[in-house]
Amino acid sequence: MNKRRLPIGMQTFREVREENCYYVDKTAYVRRLLDEGKHYFLSRPRRFGKSLFLDTCKELFEGNERLFEGLYIHDHWDWSVRHPVLHISFGSGNFKEPGSAHTHLMAQLDAVERQAGVASAYVTGPERFGHLMEALHGKAGRTVAVLIDEYDKPILDALDTPEVARANRDYLRGVYAAIEDSDAHVRFTFLTGVSKFSKVSLFSGLNNLKDITLDPRYSAICGYTDADLDTVWRGKEKVYNPFDVLLLFDRREFDAWWFETGTPTFLVETLFNRQVGSLALGDMAGTGDLLSTFDVDDIGTEALLFQTGYLTITDEEDLGGETLFRLGYPNREVRQGLNKSLLRHLVRDPSRQMANSVRLYRLLEVNDFAGLKTLIQAFFASIPYECVFYSYFAGLGLDITVEDSSSHGRLDMAVRFNGNVYLFEFKVVELAPAGAAMAQLQERRYADKYRALGQPIPNWRGVQQG
Repeated sequence: MNKRRLPIGMQTFREVREENCYYVDKTAYVRRLLDEGKHYFLSRPRRFGKSLFLDTCKELFEGNERLFEGLYIHDHWDWSVRHPVLHISFGSGNFKEPGSAHTHLMAQLDAVERQAGVASAYVTGPERFGHLMEALHGKAGRTVAVLIDEYDKPILDALDTPEVARANRDYLRGVYAAIEDSDAHVRFTFLTGVSKFSKVSLFSGLNNLKDITLDPRYSAICGYTDADLDTVWRGKEKVYNPFDVLLLFDRREFDAWWFETGTPTFLVETLFNRQVGSLALGDMAGTGDLLSTFDVDDIGTEALLFQTGYLTITDEEDLGGETLFRLGYPNREVRQGLNKSLLRHLVRDPSRQMANSVRLYRLLEVNDFAGLKTLIQAFFASIPYECVFYSYFAGLGLDITVEDSSSHGRLDMAVRFNGNVYLFEFKVVELAPAGAAMAQLQERRYADKYRALGQPIPNWRGVQQG
């Protein structure tokens, strides 16, 4: 059998199929969506395959049967019926300037009208959008599939200019409300984006929109499962980022492929301004409402990190009838990459940061505790140690446990590296006598837990912040 191409960077279903690329069949989800409802919303982080899924829906409703040969949907679809498709994407626009959302939408409506041979005299977005759904229905004699990709980008692009973000949000509210007003002309609606804005702020006019973001039945609607790779979102099926996996197969090496596509400056600055320490990022929690919604003037830290993919659900529990979700890093790539970004923001000297990171690694390799003491004191010199100290270690991708509990107390930090375990207890010189950190390590026997595992613990007298 000839080796197929990897669909790196491809977002159109037609290209993937016609170029005989590898394709993970997601068409069973389309059938299920149509059987169970009509208007849907899905939030997933960037590069998780949302655009490809939407384009798959487009080709399906247009009845392009040959593209679906061999896939699940082929024998579960009436190919004699074709529906007009209204496919809008905000992915390529830049929406930092006032009025840019309107201009971008009108250009796309122009293109749809020209292709369909219909015309509209409306110059306002919501009215023209609604008229187009009606016109497409009337001309084809079939109801319309409305597909909107990156519905939230006009807002997210302008978050650092709140007045523009609010204007874009209010404009889009009217546009999306037209879908419900045109319900008689609509067969299916699917909106995708990175975030989920509250229904009050953005979807007040689309109250029948069904959010499947946290629905376990659709946990693998985007991304690759273990089974997909052999033949991380809620549900029994955990998923891998497709972009990461494809570049891994292409380059034959592990790297931060997803993270390096661009971490938003807004995210790092928000964490810094809110004084969210890097130690807290790996152990957050929130309810479904908290994780699912935010608005321009009310962006919860947990929601921001979860919806952008930097934290994922690691566990859940019933809290008096409400589900509490535990959050943590989805993988080493994100933990390492995010801490590097935070460190760059803290240190503000990339050359010094890199030199310090390399030196830290080399000193750990040879158990040079005198050198480590000097280096760590340099870390402490001008930056709160809780942030910078942890981020330097995490940025190297080391195996770190913070606030590790035992029957004797709670250890500040343990680092496993090169077959050894390093135990850290922090004390401020002005508040604790010399030797207090080492005394606490010995008194509370923090090392016992690790010795019992047969892991060597190099002897170090300890370093205090001075």
